[in-house]
Amino acid sequence: MKATDLLIISSCLIIGSLGKPLFPEQEKDPKFWNVWAQRTLKHAMTLQTLNTNKAKNLILFLGDGMGVPTVTAARILKGQLNGQSGEETELEMDKFPFVSLAKTYNTNAQVPDSAGTATAYLCGVKANEGTVGVSAAAVRSQCNTTKGNEVTSILKWAKDAGKSVGIVTTTRVNHATPSAAYAHCVDRDWYSDNEMPAEALEAGCKDIAQQLFENIPNIDVILGGGRKYMFPKNMSDVEYPDTAKHSGTRKDGKNLVQEWINKMKDKKGHYVWNKKQLLSLNPNNVDYLLGLFEPTDLPYDLERNTEMDPSLTEMVEVAIKILKKNPSGFYLLVEGGRIDHGHHEGKAKQALHETVEMDRSIRQADLMTSTQDTLTIVTADHSHVFSFGGYTLRGNTIFGLAPMLSDVDQKPFTSILYGNGPGFKMINGARENVSTVDFRENNYQAQAAVPLSMETHGGEDVAVFAKGPLAHLLHGVHEQNYIPHVMAYAACIGQNREHCMSGSGTAALRSAPALSAIAALLTVTPFLC
Repeated sequence: MKATDLLIISSCLIIGSLGKPLFPEQEKDPKFWNVWAQRTLKHAMTLQTLNTNKAKNLILFLGDGMGVPTVTAARILKGQLNGQSGEETELEMDKFPFVSLAKTYNTNAQVPDSAGTATAYLCGVKANEGTVGVSAAAVRSQCNTTKGNEVTSILKWAKDAGKSVGIVTTTRVNHATPSAAYAHCVDRDWYSDNEMPAEALEAGCKDIAQQLFENIPNIDVILGGGRKYMFPKNMSDVEYPDTAKHSGTRKDGKNLVQEWINKMKDKKGHYVWNKKQLLSLNPNNVDYLLGLFEPTDLPYDLERNTEMDPSLTEMVEVAIKILKKNPSGFYLLVEGGRIDHGHHEGKAKQALHETVEMDRSIRQADLMTSTQDTLTIVTADHSHVFSFGGYTLRGNTIFGLAPMLSDVDQKPFTSILYGNGPGFKMINGARENVSTVDFRENNYQAQAAVPLSMETHGGEDVAVFAKGPLAHLLHGVHEQNYIPHVMAYAACIGQNREHCMSGSGTAALRSAPALSAIAALLTVTPFLC
């Protein structure tokens, strides 16, 4: 590419302090777009040489509730936070060479929940809504349908293969997404025995917090929230000793954290509950790490106490430093879990800033790993009824107004809207005039078409971004449960290991048995109900 061509591209991406391109005239020149397209085309041609290495490391980034509209809006926000107009910005996931779509429905739900979907993309089996780590034969809240219907996750497959494994989340570590990695539970809300009905306890079912420490012994890294579910009922929280709602919840009197500390005292195990403790660790002296930074979920990134609570990026960095010490590699699940919460509350600003923070954590992981031996996937469990539109102009703040009034009630409206949710407001029988409120405030609840106390998930497909060994197997449109099968195949763990052969690696994965195994995996015909 000529230097003058690069100048055309770079000059147009120089942005002024007002968020408008300094050289908008360049975009009027067809050569600008042609040069950019040709550069992209040449890069695409390099992808014809497929990466068929064996994946030593596996990383799954899960943006809870991160549908395609959220990805696009977060991309614009990222650019605008950097002083750009935003639309031309690239998220880290945008740079991944392979993208597919995943169908997110649960076995009993057209619009899914985070538990059934987590079972799909972690255990490789679609399941009913509200259940984790069990097949669709298990019925939500019916304890007696658990036994015999348990399914294992890729985190366990990796651990059984000798890899280090980790879970990092901005929610409770026993929330829907992470719990499917280790628990077998017919109700995602059974965080501790306090939330379980007496009949379930009597029947022998265990709460999710207890299963975290029992089902897969020695999970190497666990970072997130959920402290109160680990301690005896009414035991004061270390950070909020005077707040009753943050006290321990366990009726069985167990102190699961202390039990973990006792078990790990001779294994270089460390427990931390604040950012200072986390960042002061020397990863070389840590083999096992438990970090619980809040009684429940971590705060939104916009509201985070930066002295006490680590960011998702900081947690990911520490986790990878510890996990990568294993010569056999690692599996890491990273959840940007509060994207979902922001949308449920109608707080688009919170949700989008959570997405941008997850993007930073993806960048951090990229700096610490190599596409030659690390398969990284970024996806979502489901979408939301979140949208933005209104014919906004280039560079319009993503949280701004549409450049028009409603031709029905002659009132302004924000570009961001929800199909339903708590943002539905009527003033004197008419739609609220958003110009009378601060719609750019962090916790502003965007207007919604249908009133609900909590906004709902969306049912459309979600994007799956992939890079690294065998990332090209994620293509087209697939069932969501296909994802862990690809990851396991690439790493030679779990099922379908015959292609790995003794030497494993590039030659083995290119072999005829490998290709036939892939073909067989792709041509399985699902039964119809």
